[in-house]
Amino acid sequence: MFRRQIELLGDKQKLLEDKKVLIVGAGGLGNSLATFISCIGLKKITIIDFDKIEIHNIHRQIQFYKKDIGESKVKILGDRIKRCNTQIEIVEGKFNSNMDFDVDLIFDATDNFETRKEIDKFAKNSRLPWVYASVDEYYGQVGFFEDADFSIFATKNLSPKGQIPPMVSLIASIEAMLGIKYLIGELKEEILYYVDFKDDLKIKKFKI
Repeated sequence: MFRRQIELLGDKQKLLEDKKVLIVGAGGLGNSLATFISCIGLKKITIIDFDKIEIHNIHRQIQFYKKDIGESKVKILGDRIKRCNTQIEIVEGKFNSNMDFDVDLIFDATDNFETRKEIDKFAKNSRLPWVYASVDEYYGQVGFFEDADFSIFATKNLSPKGQIPPMVSLIASIEAMLGIKYLIGELKEEILYYVDFKDDLKIKKFKI
């Protein structure tokens, strides 16, 4: 199943076989992210979200259809990404830092800083790394946090503005790649990428 991927990763493919990850959020970023990593050979993916599917979600949340309106996001997403035999666990509810998850890495696929601060607190308490991602209009950020203080980024809790599906998937792709790089031992530093696709594509990298 993973022949093409093994051609790229070689023996590092085996490092993914015992890895377990948590995705917080089953919206736009969560849909694309879960789809991308569900077939890379991980042992288990856990997804947590409290929300229901609405009509305005359909255009950018790629695993949802009109027939799913009113259903649990995490339940539908979990069902749709089972095709590659990775174990999928779903948790319906709001994430908080007091929860207990046995994972190797956390992916942020939320849309608000309050939940991200809870992710950061959980990660620090559990001594786990996490990958932060956000997208708004033609801009996005993706970062890998291990020891760095996330609170300096969480200055305002603003609701996302307009979003276009390819931009959401672009940010989710970078997030997925950062996660994979960490899981196979190739990511050694805490970094933040800033993506600007308003005119020409510009990507800036910062050490944190």
